[in-house]
Parts: sequence; C-alpha cells; structure tokens
Amino acid sequence: MTQKRLTKDLLKEFRFNEKEIKHINSHIIKYPKGRVQSAVLESLFLAQKKSGGWLPESAIAAVSEILNMPKIRVLEVATFYSMFNLEPCGNFFVQICGTTPCWLRGSDEIKKACKDHIGEERKISNEDISWVEVECLGACVNAPVVQINEEYFEDLDYSSMSEILVKLKKNQPIKKGSQINRQSSEPIQREKND
Repeated sequence: MTQKRLTKDLLKEFRFNEKEIKHINSHIIKYPKGRVQSAVLESLFLAQKKSGGWLPESAIAAVSEILNMPKIRVLEVATFYSMFNLEPCGNFFVQICGTTPCWLRGSDEIKKACKDHIGEERKISNEDISWVEVECLGACVNAPVVQINEEYFEDLDYSSMSEILVKLKKNQPIKKGSQINRQSSEPIQREKND
C-alpha cells in the first residue's frame, strides 16, 4: 500500500503520458459531443495519483489543457471536492470521517489515535503519514471509518486504529475493510447473556 512521492521535476512540468491520455480519452467518449469537460473528475483523479496524492498547479494546468477548459474552472472543481488535495500529504494519507454516524460511534477516539501516533492534523510526520478529518466517506453503517489512500478501514476503535498506524509506520501489511470481521453491512453480533 505504497504511494510514490512527487519529484521536483514533476512539480515544474506535469505532463500526461500516452497511456494516461488514452485513459482520459476513454472517459471523454462516454459523454455527448462537446462535453469533453465532463471528464474533469477522472482527469483530476489520474493527475493526483500521478503527482503522489495531491494536485500541484502544473497538474491543474495539464488537466485544463487536455480538456480545453479554463484553468480556474478546473481549480473550482478541485477545491469543491474534499477528495482532491491541493497541498502535499504523506505517502499514507489518512482521512477520518467526522460526520454524525462516525462521531456517534467513536470517531473522536480515531482522531486521538492519529494525534498520538502521527501528530497534528495535516502534519506530515517523519514517517510520512498525514491525516485530516473529512465529511462523510459513505460507509456510515460500519462507522467509524477511515480511508487510507484508496482503501477503507471500518468498525474502528482507538486500539485497532493505533495498530493500523503502527503497521503503516513499519510498512507491514494491514487488514482492509471491517476490523471486526463484519461482512458487508450485517448487524454486529452481540454475545447473549443467559
């Protein structure tokens, strides 16, 4: 679960390669003629991934150019959606859902684990892990939930989140999905007291 770091050369001049242009074109053709700009989200996702998890100005400009779209419009889209980062983040970027379902089920404890193991929000630590609280990640039924890079981790508590962060720091494999072995969104099985 590693993410490549952005090089200084890429910061100066961001360009999509032929394979990436082909990928963007495969999305452009899904839209009616004259609606090329509708592929902006997919293009931004690709640019962010290529840039190591964030969108430098040169990547915004490249998306603008390939979609024949004013740069300010691309920037408006990138600033509207919380899944796009306009500043560098760690190789492991932890997004903690802080909306009501996750909060009711303990997201404050997840934030505490991040503060204890990483430091303050958005801070890039020596271990190259950063975190931020975000709005709904869309997995309310398995709250609290975090997204690390592109993977979801659900049914967390302070202990399980701490374990994940320790393993990330040691570059060890971590279990994705529910941390209590829940399948899908089935109810949590409680022990019965007879």
